[in-house]
Amino acid sequence: MKSLNGKIALVTGASRGAGRGIAIELGKAGATVYVTGRSTRGNSTNDWPGTIDDTVAEIETHGGKGVAVRCDHTDDSETKSVINQIRQEQGRLDILVNNVWGAHDLGVDAKPFWELPLKHWDTMFTAGVRAQLATNHYAIPLLRENEKSIIIHTTFWEDGKYTGQFYYDLAKNALIRMAYGLSIELKQDNVAVLAVSPGFMRTELVLKHHEADEEHWEESEDLTRTETPHYVGRGITALASDPNVMEKSGQVLKAGDLAREYQFTDIDGRYIPPFSL
Repeated sequence: MKSLNGKIALVTGASRGAGRGIAIELGKAGATVYVTGRSTRGNSTNDWPGTIDDTVAEIETHGGKGVAVRCDHTDDSETKSVINQIRQEQGRLDILVNNVWGAHDLGVDAKPFWELPLKHWDTMFTAGVRAQLATNHYAIPLLRENEKSIIIHTTFWEDGKYTGQFYYDLAKNALIRMAYGLSIELKQDNVAVLAVSPGFMRTELVLKHHEADEEHWEESEDLTRTETPHYVGRGITALASDPNVMEKSGQVLKAGDLAREYQFTDIDGRYIPPFSL
């Protein structure tokens, strides 16, 4: 029996990467998954691999149901429109996965803070933190109408250690704090709010950077500790299926720890320990 039959989910930023893996795993578990992002078939951001239509097609390949909705989550009117569409079509929302990020456009720049342009703030906080906050703003009234529901923010966390990238570190910790604050505000409504940290993922862009593919990634020494985006997707699916998830509300959890607790593996059958820098 599929653990999420009848549930309605929204996964933001699901054209590729973690969002895509999460959306597919939720769909495989029986949820109807609304998939948002800027990339549509024939019009992908920066011509990167992956679109919201591709994600929905893969959900359907596994017998699930997905709905692709193009949305730029830096535009509040578009974000509000997505929630209104879900209300009109489904009348409920059970699972919100805030994964939209937008800062992939910047690439990785290891310069110290004072040498980086301030656009790093604008990108990571406008297209990342604020975009997730705005999605919460419009979605929470619908989530509160259920007997119970769940909000999950994808982030990066390693027991409070500094990541070595100033703006990235600041933004990801802001998401963790957002989840914690909302967990307190929404406790009386039985809405669980958590942050989940994947490890080093073999996303489409990571594979492209390393000139590898999913069939040959093991040939690259730099990718030996990686996991697929389905790993964190399975962790989030386990949380969304857990009747006692409110006991975890407010916490930040790692994909590897969730795998150990809920007894799942990555799609290749491996258990990958919690990631460490």
